[in-house]
Amino acid sequence: MIFNDDKALKVAEFLLQIKAVKLQPNDPFTWASGIKSPIYCDNRITLSYPNIRTFIRQEYAQSVVDSFGKPDVIAGVATGGIAQGALVAQELGLPFIYIRSEAKKHGMGNQIEGYFEEGQRVVVIEDLISTGGSSLKAVEALREAKLEVKGLIAIFTYGFKVAEDNFTNAQCPYRTLTNYDILLDHAKATNMISEEEAKSLLEWKSDPQSWKK
Repeated sequence: MIFNDDKALKVAEFLLQIKAVKLQPNDPFTWASGIKSPIYCDNRITLSYPNIRTFIRQEYAQSVVDSFGKPDVIAGVATGGIAQGALVAQELGLPFIYIRSEAKKHGMGNQIEGYFEEGQRVVVIEDLISTGGSSLKAVEALREAKLEVKGLIAIFTYGFKVAEDNFTNAQCPYRTLTNYDILLDHAKATNMISEEEAKSLLEWKSDPQSWKK
């Protein structure tokens, strides 16, 4: 679910402007899974642009409060959600923790870093949702630590049905600041991509496994 349609368009515009999102249907990228993709998203690039970083931070913070109420703590998902989450926590004047992909194999063996208490309400910050797998592993770790997860917010989602199903099954509501469809509409409207390229990009979203095969 999108937090705010007007602001979602602005976020999409920013992501394309700074090439945090690249659209290359005729020269696709290859994901680690082997999937050919006409889109590459690296939201860490937003951190290098102070004005855009501030806008996104403020939109994250507003989405947290409007969607889930003010929590007790903000949690970032490693690695992309750590910097974004710390910025959101600062904006809201809240404690910050982050979740590793797995527990450390040395020291205290922590998976969750930072101070928290059982029963605290937490909103999770992620930078990107693809299938939702890594995000929901973080949610599971927080729940196992007896924190109350109110929901998750990310900058961008590809809008895969598998992600929607995974979040529904995990009973974890989520919001995003923008999404794939809004970004494609803006790219078409500004002639960044042709109608044919837009069609190819939509075909990939509906069936990324078989696209271009």
